[in-house]
Amino acid sequence: MEHFKNPKHGEIADADGVGTVGNPVCGDLMTMYIKVKDNRIADIKFKTFGCGAAIATSSMTTEMAKGKTLEEAMKITRADVADSLGGLPPIKMHCSNLAADALHEAKKTIPKQGSGHEVKK
Repeated sequence: MEHFKNPKHGEIADADGVGTVGNPVCGDLMTMYIKVKDNRIADIKFKTFGCGAAIATSSMTTEMAKGKTLEEAMKITRADVADSLGGLPPIKMHCSNLAADALHEAKKTIPKQGSGHEVKK
């Protein structure tokens, strides 16, 4: 309930990576913003349009990913997110999928090393 009542949400104006995913069936839409320093997620925020479970899974994903290396964060699974929240009803498991997917999409938008556009900190 903590992550529903007090979600860790917002935007990062100068984010290094931004990923948006949605589910057309339920209408949930999540955007993750990540700021990277020394290959670690220094800051991560989200904006979610959806149900309480969607908000809670987005918030938990940010808590789980902050401070991790990008590689460590990419290992966060939907089961990890759901377990960290103490479980989700089966009908809401897709929310944890979306939260993890939004994180993965944000990572994909970070310029690759050696491209001339990589994040310099």
